[in-house]
Amino acid sequence: MPDTTTLYQKFGGEGTIAKVVDYFYDLVLADETVNHFFENTDMEKQRKHQTKFISYALGGPNQYSGQSMAKVHTGMNLQPVHFDAIVKHLHDALAHFGVGESDIDTALTKVGSLRDDILYK
Repeated sequence: MPDTTTLYQKFGGEGTIAKVVDYFYDLVLADETVNHFFENTDMEKQRKHQTKFISYALGGPNQYSGQSMAKVHTGMNLQPVHFDAIVKHLHDALAHFGVGESDIDTALTKVGSLRDDILYK
């Protein structure tokens, strides 16, 4: 019988994902490639949104009520180097919390599917 456990459940639900997101933003805010995008951002609100978004992306409940990815990133003119930096930090945050590479690949594939909605807006 196939394992139907979602990555969201496997990783421990929203509580664990919130810790991953906190660590992820520590990495992002320390990275001069991308940290300027967050200079005027309410990071507490951002962390909550991102936790709900990543929870949903990993198969958890859809509690994400934010704007579309394209709309949120309009005017930022994000380039591949920025997207790749964010993906690397997400990889490192997941790995930091003991997530295996195959599960990280699955999660990053889902994030990667948003690339066209985020770049060059």
